[in-house]
Amino acid sequence: MILAQETQTPNRTPDDAGERLQKVSRAAYRIRHHALTMGEVQGQGYVGQALGAADMLAAVYADQLRFRADDPEWEERDRFLLSTGHYAIGHYAALAEAGIIPVKELETYGSDDSRLPMSGMSTYTPGMEISGGSLGHGLTIAVGMALGLRYQGSTARIYNFLSDGELDEGSTWEAAMGAHHHQLGNLTAMVDINALQADGRTDTVLRTEPVTEKWEAFGWHTQRVDGNDMAALLAAFDNAASQAAAVGRPSVILCDTKVGRGVPLLEDREKAHFMRIEEHEWQLCRQQLTAGFERTAGK
Repeated sequence: MILAQETQTPNRTPDDAGERLQKVSRAAYRIRHHALTMGEVQGQGYVGQALGAADMLAAVYADQLRFRADDPEWEERDRFLLSTGHYAIGHYAALAEAGIIPVKELETYGSDDSRLPMSGMSTYTPGMEISGGSLGHGLTIAVGMALGLRYQGSTARIYNFLSDGELDEGSTWEAAMGAHHHQLGNLTAMVDINALQADGRTDTVLRTEPVTEKWEAFGWHTQRVDGNDMAALLAAFDNAASQAAAVGRPSVILCDTKVGRGVPLLEDREKAHFMRIEEHEWQLCRQQLTAGFERTAGK
């Protein structure tokens, strides 16, 4: 059985901090590796988003989330809600890294009768709390869950993963307003700001900046960090947890990320929202990923 930490922000020594950073960084590398494995099954997909969001997912699953791998329905678990259903490839990678689904099962991604469809569905996959897809619904569900858990007297937390594209949706801001009104200190939102949507660059589809000031205006404890800087991410999560305990308001971590992060071949790809990767390129992607991780780990 794998059991994540039972306290949100345990006391740590400086030595613990270094080990913690190494542990979560290794998890992010493996999540990226798992995503490439799944992408190769189909030869295409939302691989770039999975690579870009891997650090965010690792920070949650390898450091923050309270869960039991052998009991995904454990009543006292924290809940991770993937609003961006097309990011499921990254979420499955994180679930495999956490021991909730077998790593071998990743090879069935998107195949007939697989528990791992290309868009996340809670009825198929252990550990998948909601069915994502139509953007703008995740935060509304998260608010309802957070409020319900509070009424039950539960100490469980809700983590909602959404994208900058979802900030186009009015329902997202209605939910943000509701979370502040109900003082949902048990809710943390993570926004993947990769500046890319299906219809083009986010700033050309619908300009949402200044994002930080908007969340602050809605009453949220707001932080903006480099979402591919693990040390900055961990510090942001710790700060969010301490603020929630102190003032009882929802937190949002705005994460600037790069599509395809860790694989230069894919970072520079022009059509990056839904990637087609040629058969001969997959091994090169793995080589670049491993070389980059080893170079960084050696510093």
